[in-house]
Amino acid sequence: MNTDLIAALRARLGEDRVSTAEAVREQHSHGEGHHAPSLPGAVVFAQSTDDVAQTLALCSAHGVPLTAFGAGTSLEGHVNPPEGGISLDLSRMTDLLSVHPQDMDCRVQAGITRQALNQILRDTGLFFPVDPGGEATIGGMCATRASGTAAVRYGTIRENVLGLTVVLADGRVMRTGGRVRKSSTGYDLTHLLIGSEGTLGVITEIQLRLHPIPETIAAAVVQFETLADAVATAIDILQFGVPIGRVELLDDVQMDASIRYSSLAGLRALPTLFLEFVGGPDSVREQIAAVEAIVADRGGLGFDWHTDPDQRAALWRARHHAYWACLAYRPGYRAMTTDAIVPISALTELVTGVKADIAESGLTAPIVGHVGDGNFHTIILAPPTPEGLEQAWALDRKIVRRALALGGSCSGEHGVGLGKRAFMADEHDPVALDVMRALKRTLDPNDILNPGKMLPGNVRSDR
Repeated sequence: MNTDLIAALRARLGEDRVSTAEAVREQHSHGEGHHAPSLPGAVVFAQSTDDVAQTLALCSAHGVPLTAFGAGTSLEGHVNPPEGGISLDLSRMTDLLSVHPQDMDCRVQAGITRQALNQILRDTGLFFPVDPGGEATIGGMCATRASGTAAVRYGTIRENVLGLTVVLADGRVMRTGGRVRKSSTGYDLTHLLIGSEGTLGVITEIQLRLHPIPETIAAAVVQFETLADAVATAIDILQFGVPIGRVELLDDVQMDASIRYSSLAGLRALPTLFLEFVGGPDSVREQIAAVEAIVADRGGLGFDWHTDPDQRAALWRARHHAYWACLAYRPGYRAMTTDAIVPISALTELVTGVKADIAESGLTAPIVGHVGDGNFHTIILAPPTPEGLEQAWALDRKIVRRALALGGSCSGEHGVGLGKRAFMADEHDPVALDVMRALKRTLDPNDILNPGKMLPGNVRSDR
């Protein structure tokens, strides 16, 4: 713990904004993933871009590493700080700075969540659609290039950010992008920072695209005898051009867990699709008719749809609680979450192959995911023993190898952090990795921004 730095931070920001309390440090030592926690030397609570700039300038001067912390919901160890470093908590930065309803955009501080933002926007007739589940902050979503259940219709966070305010490693403040929907001037620094996981700068403000709240929203549940039929139905929906709002897959094990945890009455532990249709009334009816015909051709076991808001909310609440349902399914087990993604034409091969790998491993590993864009998660439940964890790692590696062999990626939305760093050299061209390291060295020459994350190898020793 660098006492000189902590004294300087307290002098600059105030005693109450810099905590060395054991409980506060422990809370900021980890996210929701399985990675071992590491205690920061102190936790700094920022309330403005200027607070972040002053904190980074002092960390740079003292050579102390810093890791940004939002809601702590990441699964890949992004927010785990270096031992003794600074955890910079942005969760108090929750202001809506401006909103322009006619232009359908707004500017927010990084600590606001999607749910809180949409509650504020509700009377404008607009909403922010990127929905990774949980209480993730907008800044954290930008840092990990998040997406979620609605990406098949509205795109990921990357497509919904117009500009950023970012604090660099030395405390300088950089503004990127703007409010226009397109620009052909300069390097695209906005999207360089999206997905950089706090390794190139700390995002403090975001200019967001907003969308009209749909006039009509309907949800449907379809169950299948086989996993292959469920996946093939999702692919057909996309290839036939149905503008689906969401299409989520839950395999039989995940459905068993979710039925128990979320009290899903009337459903069985079978491969299942949760669907959402959005648009005008006529458009939604056309979408439902088209999908109902596809489901019938693929042997779906009925087609139950409704527009009741409470029923829809219960359905998507169960989907968003899938991770917690898995933890409750095997109490005491640790969850390791994969995030494989492939071109949709390869999705059936990947999902059925992974299902066979799970059976061979002997582990319990429910499958759930956003099959509308080729992405799904295997929640590997590892017995609480060293052998169980190694079994889970072996299955994780096998799933990633399958995805990469099919032209996919090890992570569609969770990011790299600590958990996926080992796969970067397998997925990316060596020259591309060299360029990434060069960018890191240029923007963070002393490697104080979330060190040890994303890039394979040690950046300091690579210089």
